[in-house]
Amino acid sequence: MDIRTARGIVVYFAAAATAACGASSDRTTDQATGSSTSAVTAESDCPGASSNCGILPRLSAAPTLSASTVPSNGDVNPYGIAFVPAGFPAGGILRPGDVVVANFNNAANLQGTGTTIARVNPNAAPSLFFADASAPGFSTALGILQRGFVLVGNLPSTDGSGVCTQVGDEETGAGRGALLVINRQGNLVRALTSTRFLDGPWDLAIDDSGAEAKVFVTNALSGSVTRLDLRVDDDDVAVEGETVIASGYVHRCDPAAFVVGPTGLALDRVRDVLYVASAGDNAIFAVEGASQATADRGPGTVAVSDSVHLHGPLGLVRAANGDLISAQGDAVNADTNHPSEIVEFAPTGKFVTEFSIDSTPGSAFGLALEQRGDHFRFAAVDDGLNVLDEWLR
Repeated sequence: MDIRTARGIVVYFAAAATAACGASSDRTTDQATGSSTSAVTAESDCPGASSNCGILPRLSAAPTLSASTVPSNGDVNPYGIAFVPAGFPAGGILRPGDVVVANFNNAANLQGTGTTIARVNPNAAPSLFFADASAPGFSTALGILQRGFVLVGNLPSTDGSGVCTQVGDEETGAGRGALLVINRQGNLVRALTSTRFLDGPWDLAIDDSGAEAKVFVTNALSGSVTRLDLRVDDDDVAVEGETVIASGYVHRCDPAAFVVGPTGLALDRVRDVLYVASAGDNAIFAVEGASQATADRGPGTVAVSDSVHLHGPLGLVRAANGDLISAQGDAVNADTNHPSEIVEFAPTGKFVTEFSIDSTPGSAFGLALEQRGDHFRFAAVDDGLNVLDEWLR
């Protein structure tokens, strides 16, 4: 196999730091306190208890929880976010229902230099789940395997300056990175690396059946999507296959965003369609047969193209009704009147609703969503204020 692994046995202790439905929206931020509120008001034809209206039209005026994501070492710029699922094994740092957040920047706010995953919970300061100074630049590629492992990708600033420079077709100053496998005790189990299959892991999506898992990873430095076929037991994760299933997305350095490339992924398991949010293309693509593909299928077909509401899509989740919810990074097609938007689209690509998570551009990034019937848990990072906003319904 092309993917190489390195084992680690360093223990990191948790150190507590002491609209179809047509909606209108706005968001205000209290800069003095760092708190923020949203207002998403659905029209009367969008009943509040109906999942047919998607997610954003049913959000309350203010988050259920708004909490700092900054751990004790001062890392900022939260990118990746994941919920610890029900049934996650006991005996470690994490508990079912916890939220973990990956930080991309260090305390000096230099991009690609953050080294921590924080555990963020209500009524408590964020605590440290994992840190690794040898793998800086933890990205939006953060996910959890139900048998007790956390996966995180990193895309480092190779010289620590936080600057990526485009030289022809090459991104210089940004390293290839790896996909780290971490157990529930916060120990590094192995680091997956590959010159072909893991080229700047930028986001991921997981189809998890317990003993086996398919992990889809976007690569910001090659503009591609890889599927890793994993075998998972209680103690380790092994790669049984790897395939580049999609490619051809815009990728480049960016003075504000460090890099621009394909980012958020969302899988329709029933139809076996993988949705890819490509910031540089300012579009969301659909790649058919993603779980079974044995060869590169190119970028797929355009599922959402909307120059009014898309502003460099990043984080992406899919609701139970098929709606796609995307965070807008503002590095592409920015709109000063609608900064840091989170936007929902119907399966047809039709705009549903939107709201701004912060009045400062470039503050929206990672998203997470859990649904059980008409109840849901939705979370988004605000990397301008370094907070996690969460809604429960």
